[in-house]
Amino acid sequence: MNIDFEKLAQKYNTPLYVYDFDSIAQNYNALKDAFAGKKSLINYAIKANSNLSLIAHLASLGAGADCVSIGEVKRALLAGVNRYKIIFSGVGKRDEEMQEALKLDILLLNLESEAEMVRLEGVAKELGMKARISIRVNPNINPKTHPYISTGLHENKFGVDIESAKRMYIYAKRSEYLDPIGIHFHIGSQMLDIEPLKEAAIIVADLAKTLKALEIDIRFFDVGGGIGVRYDDEITIDPKEYVAAIEEATKKLDVTILCEPGRSLVANSGWFVTRVLYEKNNEGKRFVVVDGAMNDLLRPSLYGAYHKIEALKDGTKKSKADVVGPVCESGDFLGKDVLLPQLEHGDLLVVHSAGAYGFSMASNYNTRNRSAEVALQNEEEMLIRKRECFEDLIALEKEYLDALSLKEE
Repeated sequence: MNIDFEKLAQKYNTPLYVYDFDSIAQNYNALKDAFAGKKSLINYAIKANSNLSLIAHLASLGAGADCVSIGEVKRALLAGVNRYKIIFSGVGKRDEEMQEALKLDILLLNLESEAEMVRLEGVAKELGMKARISIRVNPNINPKTHPYISTGLHENKFGVDIESAKRMYIYAKRSEYLDPIGIHFHIGSQMLDIEPLKEAAIIVADLAKTLKALEIDIRFFDVGGGIGVRYDDEITIDPKEYVAAIEEATKKLDVTILCEPGRSLVANSGWFVTRVLYEKNNEGKRFVVVDGAMNDLLRPSLYGAYHKIEALKDGTKKSKADVVGPVCESGDFLGKDVLLPQLEHGDLLVVHSAGAYGFSMASNYNTRNRSAEVALQNEEEMLIRKRECFEDLIALEKEYLDALSLKEE
C-alpha cells in the first residue's frame, strides 16, 4: 500500500500511529482459510493492539478475543465480539474480575494454577453458577525466542506442569461449580520455528486423550498464539504449515481448535511516524532526536527489539545514528546505529512493524500525551483515537488537587 505519511503527519501531527485495516483483514483471512473445513475459532489477542475500532474490524471478519484482564473482556464486548468467542486468560485474576467474567457469560476462563482454580470455585459458588474453564498446561518446551516473551518453560510464571494439570482436571470434574471444557498451552511469542509448537501440541494432545479416557469432556484445544513476524530478515511460519502441525497432533481428538494470534495479524500492518527535532553529535557519536519516545514505542527499550526505521527524505550519503526521543532516560531510543541521511528539523521518520505492542504499551511517562491513531481502509483514512491533551492526563487528579487547596485555605 502506498501511504502518504507526510500528508497524514500534517493533518494529525506527530508522533502518530497508522494502521492498514485492509492488510489486517488479509492476515486474518489467510489464517482463517488455513483452518478451512476444521472446527476452529481465531481469538485475536487484544493485548497486541487494543484499539476499539481495530477490534471491531476483526470482529466483523468473525474473530473472537483472547483477553488478559476484565478491561480487555469489556473492550471486546464493546467492540462487538460475540461473548461466546471470548476467553479470559492471565496469571493474576482478582476475585472481582472472575465474578464479572462469569456474569458476562463468556466462553471460558483459562486457569494458571491450583490456587486460582480454588478461588474461582469459591466465586462461582457465591454466585450459584458453574464456571466453564480451561487449564493452561506448561509443556516445558523451549520456544527459541526472547526470554522476556518465552512462556512455556518451568522457569516461567505461566501454567502448570502435566501432573498438576491432571489433578486439577479431576478436581474440577468432581466440583459442582467448575466445568472443565478446554485445555490450553502457549509457549511464547515471536516464534519462527514450527518444531517447538509441534512438540508442545503433541504433549498436550496426549494429555487431552488421557482426560477424555477419564470422561472429562475436553471440547476446546487452545494452542495459544506466537507466530512470529518479519521485523528484519526473519523467515516466518506459513499459516498452512502452522495449521497442519496442529491438525496432526489433534487428529484423534474431536475438539474445536482455538488459537490466539496477535502480533501476526497486526504488527506489519502498523507504522509509527515521528518528526526530527534536530541532530547532535557527541565526540563523533551521531544522534537524531525525534518527537517520538520510549513512552510511545517501548519495545526497543524493553526488549532491545529491532524496528526498521526509514527516512522519507532522500539522501545518498548515509551514516549511522541512534534515533532517540525526549524522555529523560538513557534507555529512550527507537533504534541504534540506523543508517540515515543527514536530517533537518521537521523531516519525517517512519518506524515499521509497529502495529503490535506499540500503542498498547504506551504510557504518559514524563507527562507526555499519547499519540493519535489513524486507520486506512479502502483508500480512506479514519481517526480512531484522538491525540491526548494535558487536560486528559490530569482529569483523574484535578478534583483532589482542588479539594486539597480548599482544605489548606
